[in-house]
Amino acid sequence: MCADLASLASVRACADALLRAGKPFDLVIANAGVMATPKNTTEDGFETQFGTNHLGHFVFVNRIAARLMKSGSRLVNLASAGHRFSDVDLDDPNFERTPYTEFGAYGRSKTANVLFAVEFDRRNRDRGVRAAAVHPGSIRTELSRHMSKEALDALVDSIKANTPTGEPAFTWKNIPQGAATSVWAGVVAPADAVGGRYCEDCHVAELNEDPAVLRGVRSYALDPARAKALWVKSEQMVSERF
Repeated sequence: MCADLASLASVRACADALLRAGKPFDLVIANAGVMATPKNTTEDGFETQFGTNHLGHFVFVNRIAARLMKSGSRLVNLASAGHRFSDVDLDDPNFERTPYTEFGAYGRSKTANVLFAVEFDRRNRDRGVRAAAVHPGSIRTELSRHMSKEALDALVDSIKANTPTGEPAFTWKNIPQGAATSVWAGVVAPADAVGGRYCEDCHVAELNEDPAVLRGVRSYALDPARAKALWVKSEQMVSERF
């Protein structure tokens, strides 16, 4: 089935079709997204990256959540080390007053992906359904299509320059390697180990507040109060309660 995450009408139509089909889900991987787009809005007037990467998935996943029926079912949200660029801004999610930067907006959306997993896990764990967020790694896909070759090369050079001594050197992952952490968090790792957590390279990431390092997770992305507040704000933005 097709769904355009930048259109809530499309998201809702797809979710409704899945509900009518009546089949249960053991695992939902929220993998689609955009990165470093020019300033623009979705069909519904949301900043493109926040609207596509977070709000589209927020509505889609919550609408089909009832089909995650069995204890042991899981949600895996594709986040990114890019969450380290910026926290969510619940007062100005659409950059109406804040200067827009491509990676600032991307960071907000990826932090939202982590926080969504945190709160979804809290709301569903008592019925045995868990959620985790993952950083898949750096993979050569069309995700970087909005960046020039020069901008992408500069980003990679920055990552290499800020890799701490003793850490593995930066390398691109191939697509199976990039999928590995999603599969690990979704079907391999113990549920209690990954539920409400952020994972990278097939392990649960440690807290790391150093802004110069891309490894690890920022504490604001795992803040339970922040996760609850984002949920409420997201419901207000999409005019739907879950």
